[in-house]
Formats: sequence, structure tokens, C-alpha cells
Amino acid sequence: MAGVIGLDIGGVNTKAVWRDGDARRTVLRPYDVVRDPEVLTALLRDVLAELRSEPVGLVALTMTAELSDAFENKRQGVGFVLDAVEAAVPGRVLALTTAGELVSLAEARARPLDVAAANWVASGLAVGARHADALMLDVGSTTADVIAITAGRVAAAGRSDLDRLLAGELVYTGALRTNLAAIAPRVPVRGRWCPVASELFAISADVHLILGHLAPEAYTCPTPDGRPASIECARERVARLVCADEEQLEPGEVEAIATYLHTEQVRQIEMAARQVSNRLAGTAAPVVAFGVGAFIARAVAERLDRPVREMPWSAAERDVAPAAALAELAAARLASSC
Repeated sequence: MAGVIGLDIGGVNTKAVWRDGDARRTVLRPYDVVRDPEVLTALLRDVLAELRSEPVGLVALTMTAELSDAFENKRQGVGFVLDAVEAAVPGRVLALTTAGELVSLAEARARPLDVAAANWVASGLAVGARHADALMLDVGSTTADVIAITAGRVAAAGRSDLDRLLAGELVYTGALRTNLAAIAPRVPVRGRWCPVASELFAISADVHLILGHLAPEAYTCPTPDGRPASIECARERVARLVCADEEQLEPGEVEAIATYLHTEQVRQIEMAARQVSNRLAGTAAPVVAFGVGAFIARAVAERLDRPVREMPWSAAERDVAPAAALAELAAARLASSC
């Protein structure tokens, strides 16, 4: 049987996993559709070339790039992504819907809102295949997916981004790209509460770099000030959140601000997780944690007093969970058609 690829095209990252039996390869390529939309076709060709040299039997596709403000609406964004995929990817491609179907690209064009932002469904199906009851927490660079799995099924109340926000199943906070002013309106400084500047002075990657949750090489998005992704520069960026610099702050004050922001980010996801957990029976169901912010998901699980389970994937695959899950779905579809 030929290999398969799971492809997840986001607004700021493109993720792909190639599988052929037990052989796996993973690619995560930062790409900002707003800054250079015309590059996507070339980028996809590069990703495919990096993943494999052998023919691929099936590519399974999902996307979140359609939400980018490079497009007037999601219909236009979905069409843009499908155009790039058709130009770059030879062979058979199927797109995932929010109902868990794999459909042709022609059908995806006819049902753009059904294929928009369906990547969480792939991850949920993969978790449900292994855990009858679980709480899936996928904390990525930008957002967190909070999904209940009951009786092996994805028990989501919402399907669109809007409905998922309302249901607590989508939390717009992540391990790398979140503006710190969106995490907390004020932070503790010198025994008082200091309002923060609502400027893009620093992002969540700076907090997690300072606290040792991320290594510098894991800071894969652009820094707000264009300076290096180093701890020293991250400290300077966080100091600007309170309109100061490191010369004006006492030793330990930057770390105290970072610690508070991390705690608040965990609390935000915890609140959503408690809302979603109402669909689970008792507290025995584990948290299945993945994404580049899996360390945040594990902290949430601790506050919920739930055990943590890992998917049987490599660390690289867990960082790009929807693509890894799509590769599993594609392999199953290809096997069933042989």
C-alpha cells in the first residue's frame, strides 16, 4: 500500500505528516498567509518534497487559514487554500468536514463552511479511537481545542468557530502567538495591580521562554519587536507590557509578571475545560494533551485532578496532532479501498 499524508494548512503554520506503515515523517513550516498569500503553492510543494520521494496514495486535508483577514470571508479563504492544494499536490486529495467526512475537493468547494476549521475533528476522532471517554486538550501556538469524547465519539456542542467559542470548545489563547494584553488586563507589580499596555509588546512565547517552558528554537513565530527569540530579549519585551524596561524593574519582577500570566492562561483554559467536562461522567476520564502547548494542557489537567494520557505518536507528531490524526484517517481510508 502506498504512503499517505495528513495536511493541516493554518493561517500561520502549515503542518504535515507522512505515513507508510510504521514509517513516519513530520514537517511544521511557519507561514503567515497575511504577509505573503501567493507563496502557499510553492510552500506546499516544498513540504511534499521534504516528506517523501515515493508516490503517495492519498492526501487528507484540513485548514484554518480561511479565517485570515487576507480574505473577505471564509468562502473565499477556503477557495484560496483549495486552489493552492490543487496546484501543488498531485494525486488524490480529500478534505475533512466538521462532521468527520472525507470529501472530494469539488465537494469541499461546494460546502466551504463544512470544511472550514475542521482540524479539531481529526484529533478528536483519533482520541476517540483509543479512549471511550476523555477530555482532549490541544493547545497550539494560537488557540486551544477543548473537546469531550464520550463513548468513543466526538461530543462537540459546536461545529463552527463561533459556536465552539460559545461552547467553550475553542479558546483563543496559545503557547506562542497570544498578545499578553489578551491574557490579563492587569498584572502584579510591587504589591499592587498594574494595568497592562494594550500594545503588541510581548506575546505568550516570551512568557514561556522566560519560565523555561519553551526552548528558544521552539519560538517559531516572529518576535513582536523583530529582535532575537532569546531569554534576555523576551524579558525586555515583557517589561514593556507595563511600560517599563529592565532598568526600572527590580530583580524578579519580570519573572513574577510572567508567572502570573502563565497562571491566568492556564485558568482561562481550565474554565473552558470545566464547562466542556459537564458532558463527561465523573472525573475518571483522562485528559489527552498535545500541541506545542501541551505543558499548559497538563497544568490544566492537574487543576482538574484528571490523569493525563499521551497519544502513541512521536513528540513531533503530537505537536502537529491534526496532521498526524489525518494521516491515520487517510491510511484507514486507503486500506478500506484496496
